[in-house]
Amino acid sequence: MILLELGNRVIEDLIRAKFAGGKFESVDVTVADFDGVQFHVSNPNGEKSKIMVSITMKFYRDLQQHGADELMKKIYGDYVTTSEQGYDVSLLFDLENLPADNEKEELIKKVALMKRNCFASAFVKYFDYQAQGTGGEKHAIIHYREDETLYIQAQEDRVTVVFSTVFKDDDDVIIGKVFMQEFKEGRRASQTAPQVLFSHRDPPRELAGTDAKTGDNIAYITFVLEPRHTNPKARDNTINLIHTFRNYLHYHIKCSKAYLHSRMRARTSEFIKVLNRAKPEKVTEKKTISGKTFVRQ
Repeated sequence: MILLELGNRVIEDLIRAKFAGGKFESVDVTVADFDGVQFHVSNPNGEKSKIMVSITMKFYRDLQQHGADELMKKIYGDYVTTSEQGYDVSLLFDLENLPADNEKEELIKKVALMKRNCFASAFVKYFDYQAQGTGGEKHAIIHYREDETLYIQAQEDRVTVVFSTVFKDDDDVIIGKVFMQEFKEGRRASQTAPQVLFSHRDPPRELAGTDAKTGDNIAYITFVLEPRHTNPKARDNTINLIHTFRNYLHYHIKCSKAYLHSRMRARTSEFIKVLNRAKPEKVTEKKTISGKTFVRQ
């Protein structure tokens, strides 16, 4: 299976090109990402020697309740500036005052990870609750898509992360169940893997008292993260993998359907060839010079 890239490749390549030096040129680029996220790269007030990178997320207010603003300032420091109108977080870079070359590439990677770092705030908060041996708040509820929600809950010995997701087609439900079964089986191969639970239609008991929805096209995927997944050494990798899970799942469902369709088309073409070969030859009558007719056997 393919792991989706954590950073936005378009933003990364664009910032790398601007940081490479040379003549300052104007830029005004808008980039869309998963989950309704949008980036905007521009020159503030038309100053070509400065670049502003802004991000907007429909669920950023949910993340602000869990320290998103503070985490962004911690990660990006003085690059954080007043947010551009219509955006949630903005970074400002002076192309005439960039860090040394050995630090420049790291900064470019961090800019491409703006979405990931915004998302990380809720996970970091609840991982800390678990490390402190406290349950913290009851749930973090992040409405990361219009009809889909992320729930995070911390307990003394674990952190529970629940994704609700909506399947648009009945076929997606079937293929999704197959994927979830593989995740369950994966724990047998690796005892260090988190426990994965899958429920269809009804939310798990952990979501009692929340706004969790029910329906034939709704599924809930639960990850039970233990201290070995949430400790300071492992948490960055855990956040990298889990925050992209919803997109990872639906990406592979679509790839599976595309593969099945291609195989069906290929098989249909083979059947058509067999049917064409099975057609009886058309019988034609021929005449002799004398006018008699005969059928060639």
